[in-house]
Amino acid sequence: MDHSLWNGRLDHDSAGDTRRLHQLVKPFDCSIKGGGALIGFACDEGVRRNHGRVGAAQGPDAIRRMLANLPAHRIEQLADAGNIDCHDGELEQAQQRLAAKIADVKAQGVFPLVLGGGHEVAYGSFLGIMRHIGRAMPQRKLLIVNFDAHFDLREAERSTSGTPFRQMAEWCEWADLEFHYLCYGISQLGNTPALFKRAQQLNVEYVMDTDVAYRNLAELDVQLRRRLQDVTDVYLTIDLDVLPGEKAPGVSAPAAFGMALEKVEKLVATIKASGKLIAADIAECNPVYDRDGLTAKVAARLAHLILQPD
Repeated sequence: MDHSLWNGRLDHDSAGDTRRLHQLVKPFDCSIKGGGALIGFACDEGVRRNHGRVGAAQGPDAIRRMLANLPAHRIEQLADAGNIDCHDGELEQAQQRLAAKIADVKAQGVFPLVLGGGHEVAYGSFLGIMRHIGRAMPQRKLLIVNFDAHFDLREAERSTSGTPFRQMAEWCEWADLEFHYLCYGISQLGNTPALFKRAQQLNVEYVMDTDVAYRNLAELDVQLRRRLQDVTDVYLTIDLDVLPGEKAPGVSAPAAFGMALEKVEKLVATIKASGKLIAADIAECNPVYDRDGLTAKVAARLAHLILQPD
C-alpha cells in the first residue's frame, strides 16, 4: 500500500459522520477480515500487444487518488493490497500473480475489487475466482457480466487486452464447464463481423449500445434480475470505454456513442443487490489521455458503488 495516495480533506469542524475513505483504508494483511480490498493491476502490456494507447498501467493509482477524498457513507472497512506490476512485458506471469492475490483475498472473506490497467486484467481476475472456487466448480454456476464496447474475443498467439473472454471460454471448455458471458454496451462499429460470429458460436448474450440507449431501463433491469436468478456467482468487469467518450476520455479507445453512466450504475447496483457478486474489476483507466481526471473520477464513483456493503 502506497500511503501517499491516500490523503484528502478532514472535516473535523462539522457535526456527524464526516469520514472519508482515506481515513478508513488500511494495508491488506492476514488480520483483515470482511469488507473490501483494492488490488491494483498496473499493467497495459495487453493494450500494447493489441495496438492500443498505452498508459493504463498508471490507472490504479489515479483511481485511488480519486477514491481517497470520497465520503465513506456506508463503507466501514477498506483495505489496499497494493499493485501487481508487469515486468519486462511478462503479462502472463502478472495475470497469474493477480490470480493468486485474488484467491488470498477471498480466502480471508474479503471482497476483491481490482483496479486496472488494461482489460487483460479480466483473465487474471477470472483465474483468481476459479482458484478460489476450486473443487466446488461443478456445483457452481458463474455468470461473467462485462460492460464493454468490445467483445474481447479476439484470436491471438498471446494474451492481449482483446483476448480475455476467449481465453475464459477456452478455459471453461478445458475444465468441462459451461461458459456464461453477458455483455452490455457492444458497439457494432467496434467489432468485426468475425467477432459477432464468434460471439454467436460461444452463445454470448449481449446488448448493443444502441439498444441500451433506446430501451427502457426498467425493462433492462428486469431482464438482468431474471438472469441473475439462474446463477450462483457473478464476476463483474467494467471496461470504461463502454461509456461515451466525453464521459470517459482517458481510455485506450474512446467511444463515439457509448452507454450512459446512469444505466451502467443502475445495472451494477442490481448485480450488487443480488448478493452473488464474487469479484469485480474496473479496466482501461488511462491517465495519460484523461481530461481533468474525469475518467478516474468516474472509475472511483463506480468503485464506491461496488464497495458498498451487501
